Amino acid sequence: MNEEVLSIIDIYGEVLTDKEYITDPAIARDEEIKQCILTLLTPEKSALLVGKAGIGKTAIVEGLAYRIKNNMVPDALKGWSVVKINVASLIGTATNEKDTQSKLDVVIREIASREKTILFIDETHLLVNRSGGIDFANLLKPSLDRGTIKMIGATTSEEYETYILRDRAFLRRFQKIEVLETDKPTTVKILMGTIPKLEHQVGVKLNYPPYQIEKFMEFIVDMTDEYKRVYEISSRYPDICLAIVANAFTFALYDNEKVVTTKHFYKAICNCKSVYEDVLVKEIANFKIKFADLIRSENVNLDD
Repeated sequence: MNEEVLSIIDIYGEVLTDKEYITDPAIARDEEIKQCILTLLTPEKSALLVGKAGIGKTAIVEGLAYRIKNNMVPDALKGWSVVKINVASLIGTATNEKDTQSKLDVVIREIASREKTILFIDETHLLVNRSGGIDFANLLKPSLDRGTIKMIGATTSEEYETYILRDRAFLRRFQKIEVLETDKPTTVKILMGTIPKLEHQVGVKLNYPPYQIEKFMEFIVDMTDEYKRVYEISSRYPDICLAIVANAFTFALYDNEKVVTTKHFYKAICNCKSVYEDVLVKEIANFKIKFADLIRSENVNLDD
């Protein structure tokens, strides 16, 4: 009996076009997605998303997958799949350099053998040889040149400058797409659009009217603006805000409640570690003032 051969992609990969999406995962990122699509349609070119940590580079790729899944792309990309490979895990589980090269070779062969497949690799800088070890970038170059593999990479601005710029031959295969941090109004829009996804994931509802939800989101965005964040934390808009909103849902779940209330937003804000302590003290006081009417009407003790 032939032993079944396990797919490296099945072990270390995730097919983003097969995921269930409750909402568009890339709200307000249409321009970046358009640039990705135009690059992928260009012969012998792949896309490289570059930007600060926490600004939604992976969400842009998920947004592309969402659009492909829902036939919201040009005909030339319809029916394609987007496969995310966790290179850090793949390399980390290798027993030696030969094992690493073998696994990477298999990934490349598997992707190249699949029709209409886009490879997504986060932390693309890990592909570049930095210490005399396996150079994954060199393994990929022939397939990128021939167009047998289309790829989207993502990396931070610092890692792009430190590692990827060194390998000009690898860089030639890519079109750099700059991903900027969203502004405040756009971040509020992203948060509002993410609520249905959180409700689905956690099983807890946010039953306030839209104008009230928007007030909560605006408060969270204002309290985490650039000059209030702990210096050089990794998160920025929208991730720094999404973490607080998700924590509000978590506190509701912890309290065995099916609805997120003002108390849960308050607890999530008090638990925030990404802004300076003196800022947090002021924002907690501001929260009690801004939402005083709601706190009274809900008859809740915020300190419980």
